[in-house]
Amino acid sequence: MHDMNNHIFVVPTFVFIGSVGPNEEIVDLMPGLKAVRLGDLPSGVVLGNLESPFSTMLHKMGRTLHKATAVTLNSFQELDPNLTTTLSSKLNNFLSVGPFNLISKEKTSLKLDEFSCISWLDNQNTKTIAYINFGTVFTPPPQELVELAKALEETKTPFLWSLKMDSHKHFPKGFVERVTTNGTGKVVPWAPQDQVLNHVAIGVFVTHCGWNSVLESLGAGVPMICRPFLGDQHLNSWMVERVWGIGLRIEGGTFTKHATRRALEQVFSLSNSRHERMEALKDLAHKAIEPNGSSKQNFKTLVEVVTGVTQHEYH
Repeated sequence: MHDMNNHIFVVPTFVFIGSVGPNEEIVDLMPGLKAVRLGDLPSGVVLGNLESPFSTMLHKMGRTLHKATAVTLNSFQELDPNLTTTLSSKLNNFLSVGPFNLISKEKTSLKLDEFSCISWLDNQNTKTIAYINFGTVFTPPPQELVELAKALEETKTPFLWSLKMDSHKHFPKGFVERVTTNGTGKVVPWAPQDQVLNHVAIGVFVTHCGWNSVLESLGAGVPMICRPFLGDQHLNSWMVERVWGIGLRIEGGTFTKHATRRALEQVFSLSNSRHERMEALKDLAHKAIEPNGSSKQNFKTLVEVVTGVTQHEYH
């Protein structure tokens, strides 16, 4: 039990048996999420510093959300119907109005592709390329960059890797020159991610599993290899691997040559059922933003809530 600003909330107590530690414990404590690995919850939710600014923020949000007139989410309700049903029963106007990347999708000019990623992909075989990008904030530690690079080179996996220039110094000596010369890889400081993921050559997305990246990959129908760092990324990875079955987390949580090789082999040999699941979710994401789709209808409801004008009044 924990006292915060004179409010009392109860922290569940868990008993861990044998060699299973708290991070590995599978728990059923959140309505709508039947089971989740305890270690994948953001620090401060159940474990960690329960008085940190992040934990305090989440606690205050939890006590306030039910008072909101509307709660919107960058997602689509068909992605997780059970969670949608549960939250809809507890919150006023719980509205999934995404994926934003599909709603705001514009035909980006190839002139913005300053490092010629798309033209390079045009010369590659269908679904053979590993696209690697950990966003603009996160970069794996130097040793992990070395292990990932070694695995790519030794498995001869063709890849497009978006990585800031100041991290190139951590690569094995001569790595960039070798893969550039033999045509198996391309390393750039920036890539037009949405265009890249929607290119037919892309076979897997190696990602930190931030929510925007997950939605972009899902909308493009590309399976993921996840290496989460913090925040929601661990929980997103759990959903990708264990709930939606559209990718996997790197074994052990960090890049090693063995774990990377194994992950690449597994993803590139995904079963037909997993491919079908990936295509099914992609189809649902695109249908959600169609004129009669759930996200479009939810957005109309949101407009009504904000303006106080119902649909028949502004038609």
